[in-house]
Amino acid sequence: QAQLVESGGGLVQAGGSLRLSCTSSTTPVYAMAWFRQAPGKGRELVSSIRWYGGDKYYDDSVKGRFTMSRDSAKKMVYLQMNNLILEDTAVYYCARSDRKGSYDFWGQGTQVTVSS
Repeated sequence: QAQLVESGGGLVQAGGSLRLSCTSSTTPVYAMAWFRQAPGKGRELVSSIRWYGGDKYYDDSVKGRFTMSRDSAKKMVYLQMNNLILEDTAVYYCARSDRKGSYDFWGQGTQVTVSS
């Protein structure tokens, strides 16, 4: 049973930056991703990265502002978030997929709050 631990959330002013980190207890098999859930909304996929190959996906709402990366040796992924806007306020979750189409392991979530 893999465990994921996130860190790096916090309060930031609009236009600012934050970097989220996520550590997996074991080596991912297929992909890692960042999801977020804003108050009163469903959970949405923000970005993902194939563990082998490094192919990335970004939601249109974050393209050009967020960058996802991985450190294979440390079994970590990162989400660099720049030019943050109010609509980025949410709980951000790290997730791991060991087979295509399914995210099987989730972190506890980290709060990101963007203020005006």
